[in-house]
Amino acid sequence: MTKKKAVDKNLNSELVSAINKLLKEVMDNAEATLTDKCKVIDRALSLEKIKQKINDEEWGAGFLPPEEPEEA
Repeated sequence: MTKKKAVDKNLNSELVSAINKLLKEVMDNAEATLTDKCKVIDRALSLEKIKQKINDEEWGAGFLPPEEPEEA
């Protein structure tokens, strides 16, 4: 199983498809403003960040206090 397939199981596939479709439509639209295009790009980049965080088991581990060894 590839990394991409594992990510798709954790994210709403309809959301991923909608963002991909919106990105393509806005970029192809000659009447879309630069602001509109940048907003859609921002959404697509945010989705990619989420995908990377899902795949990174160590993400956020630095925010936890260090584990103290258990006394026996």
